[in-house]
Amino acid sequence: MKKILKGMIVAASVAVLAACGSNEEASSGGMDLAEEGKFTYASSGEFNPFSVTQDDGSMTGFDIEVAEAVAKELGLEPVQQKFKFGGIVEGVKSGRFDAAVASHTITEERLQAVDFSIPYYYSGPQIYVRPDSDVETLEDLEGLEVAVAKGTTYQKTVSEVTDNIKFYDSDVVALEALSSGKHDAVITDFVTGKEAIGAGMNIEGKQLLEKSEQAIAVAKDNDELLEKINDALEKLHEDGTLTEISKEYIGEDITVESEE
Repeated sequence: MKKILKGMIVAASVAVLAACGSNEEASSGGMDLAEEGKFTYASSGEFNPFSVTQDDGSMTGFDIEVAEAVAKELGLEPVQQKFKFGGIVEGVKSGRFDAAVASHTITEERLQAVDFSIPYYYSGPQIYVRPDSDVETLEDLEGLEVAVAKGTTYQKTVSEVTDNIKFYDSDVVALEALSSGKHDAVITDFVTGKEAIGAGMNIEGKQLLEKSEQAIAVAKDNDELLEKINDALEKLHEDGTLTEISKEYIGEDITVESEE
């Protein structure tokens, strides 16, 4: 009798665990999430106007609004995680974050570590200098001191012409240093540079070096989440939400690829 009773208890326990597992899978829609029912995304909070840290510690900006809109489409609660840009991709790869919504350019190197969604905006790096500089093109930076943000793709571009590269945790801080008289140039996203000029920094833009696609990074093998993020972005493109967010924070629509 005891053996029968014990067997019934074990069977019941297995059934309960299986049911719990089924419920969790149903609530997450098959997505592998850092926390059940939540969309945990990382951004730096140091890349105005894409992600900016407010007085209360929360982040706002273009990337943040896009992440919140994606979370809504996924039916998940958005959870912000502020993290240094240089470590965000590794955080996604390890499962610490579900995704990075942090203006990451799609590159072959990054694709070895994570997968990317369809682009949610298009941009490109530009050279910034002080008004008294003679620099016009990338070739003019040969041997000069150039500052970039850690973890960005700009280091590779700069290394083609100089080994004298200085690193900052934030593009904005690098531009502030340039404006105050440090370094010969900074390479950063043209939107960030334009925003800095609008804020009164003593800098000006020169050569626009290339065009790039920015996308949401997701851990490899998390195919269900990636598919749902792509579906969400397509809907947000189609219904004009991305355009609206872009015009609010950037002043123009950078969510559609330029034909130039």
